[in-house]
Formats: sequence, C-alpha cells, structure tokens
Amino acid sequence: MLILSFGCLRFLRESCLLYAFLLGYLPSIFLTFSAKPIDFYLQDSYSMIFKSLFANDGLVNRVLSTVGIPTVDWFQNAWAARWVIVIALVWRWTGYNMVFYLAGLQNIDYSIYEAARIDGASPFQQFVHLTIPLLKPTILLTAIMSTSGTLQLFDESVNLTAGGPGKATMTLTHYIYNISFVETPKFNYAAALSVFILVVVAVLSAIQMKVGDKRD
Repeated sequence: MLILSFGCLRFLRESCLLYAFLLGYLPSIFLTFSAKPIDFYLQDSYSMIFKSLFANDGLVNRVLSTVGIPTVDWFQNAWAARWVIVIALVWRWTGYNMVFYLAGLQNIDYSIYEAARIDGASPFQQFVHLTIPLLKPTILLTAIMSTSGTLQLFDESVNLTAGGPGKATMTLTHYIYNISFVETPKFNYAAALSVFILVVVAVLSAIQMKVGDKRD
C-alpha cells in the first residue's frame, strides 16, 4: 500500500510535467498539418495556431470530416466561437498552472502518507483527505490567477474572433479598447470600467494573500 501511495503521488507529479510539456508543443505540431496561410505580421503565434487549427479547412474540421461528423464554421457561429476561446484558454493556462501544482506536490512530506497508510487509509482516501487539503493554497492561487486573467482577457477576443460573430465573444477589456480607440471615444466610461476591473482584481488578490498561505 505504501508503494502504491508513493506511486500515485509520483504519477501525479510526473503527469504535471508531462501536461506542461505537451500543452506547450502539441499545437505547434498540429499546425504543421494545416494549409491555412496566416499573416505572421498581424497575428501572434498563439492566435496563429488556433486560427489555423479551427479554420474551415483546418485540422479540426478535417478530423471531423474524416470521422463523418459535419464540419463547423467555428468563427461564424457564436456558440462555436466561444468554445474556441475556451479551448485556447485551457491550452494556454493548464501547463502554466501545472507547474504550481507540481511545486505543491513536491512540498508534501511522504511521511504523512505513511502515517495515513498505517491508520488504514486507502490511496483514494489519502488523495481526498491529504493531497487535496494540502494543495488548497495552490488551488486557491491558480483559481484566483485564472479568474483575474479572465477579467483582463484581450488577446483571444481580438486576435482569434475579433469579438465576433457580432459581439458574442467580446470581452470587457476588448470592449474598453473599442469604446476608447475604435468607436466614438467614451473615455470616462472606459476609465470607469478599467477601475472596476482593477478593484475586482485587487479584491481577489487580497483574498489570496489573506488565506492562501494557510493550511488546515
């Protein structure tokens, strides 16, 4: 049981490293199989990858067509465009967050699991009652960082979908940019929205600093 428990923890740590590595390189590999040309000067590499993958003749639609599923016009359908942004965000931040979880797992003392095993705890019980509680600071940190990052989301909305179709995928920061520099300027309104984002991010950061370093 002890070997099994240590093996589970080692598997979690190695999985974190594997996810961090694969999520950083797989999309670049997929890009090789897409024939969609993209202006390198107008798009950053992140947007370039996902625009290529989800283009009408991109890899995703090719796979769907191969398995007999109707292709999707990802950037002209509001529901589909939102999912493109969600998938892009998951890819972008999962590997980054895995590094924090890896650090948290490495700080857990093996003797805790040995004591739990002696008390008769199963590997699943050890994961639920030891690993997760000990990772609470890390979970809180990544949750708040992800939430704060989402509030400030701009690149994906501008470069991937341009806020469309319509304004279905326009984020708050993209809207602030539009009412400041694209449409008729409304600087007072834009400044008020910017302060709102600042306050929310500051509150979230204060919560993390207050309770993030406490362990039960």
